[in-house]
Amino acid sequence: MLMPTPTPALRNAMSIDVEDYFQVSAFAPYIRREDWNGLECRVERNVDAILALLAEQQVKATFFTLGWIAERYPQVVKAIVAGGHELASHGYGHERASDLSPAAFLQDIASAKKLLEDLGGVPVVGYRAPSFSIGKGNLWAFDVLRDAGYRYSSSVYPIAHDHYGMPDSPRFAYPVRDGLLEIPVTTLRMGSRNLPSSGGGYFRLLPYALSRWMIRRVNEVDGEPAVFYFHPWEIDPDQPRVAGIDAKTRFRHYVNIARTQGRIARLLGDFRWGRMDDIFLGREASPRVPAPSLSPA
Repeated sequence: MLMPTPTPALRNAMSIDVEDYFQVSAFAPYIRREDWNGLECRVERNVDAILALLAEQQVKATFFTLGWIAERYPQVVKAIVAGGHELASHGYGHERASDLSPAAFLQDIASAKKLLEDLGGVPVVGYRAPSFSIGKGNLWAFDVLRDAGYRYSSSVYPIAHDHYGMPDSPRFAYPVRDGLLEIPVTTLRMGSRNLPSSGGGYFRLLPYALSRWMIRRVNEVDGEPAVFYFHPWEIDPDQPRVAGIDAKTRFRHYVNIARTQGRIARLLGDFRWGRMDDIFLGREASPRVPAPSLSPA
């Protein structure tokens, strides 16, 4: 008797938001933007460590990269592309989309796209808003993204949070405009709430086994690929400490950063991973989601 062939495990999307420790939105009240150039920048060494970790595990990922970083460290962009990873945009100056006018937002995302494409020599079709800052108050941002030539966004976090979130938005990839897909970072539905299960501070705070269980449940019960994210500064326990920050911000930023790299390594081994564009716009895209064209703008 022939046994049925088991369904292969889904590939999940691994993503990295390429910004440095002093650019975190929660530090904005403590670090002036005009002082960024004078601070120790550690993003290059941290991205190198991430690229080495991905190469060791034979994983391709998506790097949502700030134009500010790319302009000062073009070798970071070139290394990402040379490693076979997707180069995507995090905007230019890590300004929250919700703080910008439509004209200023267009300037930010268009300048970042052009800079990244010029340096990387590849089309840039993906965007993630700093601090997941697209919500009910600025849905016009999707029109601006589409018009700027982006094909997908990963800018909505469907949870309730004091800094961001749109908890009643869809949990999985959906067309948000003609030719533009929104791909939210992953949540787990428990009762009437969406629980964060996709990285960031929650991944550092929660026991690793719980994070692994949540991703596995999304794969096996929802039948959907997960979208995971982290930042280069989260694997850098030796980063300079920012003075004068409040206790809540200090806890959120520094909790368990000495353990994060090891946890990421375990996560890479426990699941199958790939680039956002391959999974959601390429051949692996769910037939339930109409895939926008990948042609350059």
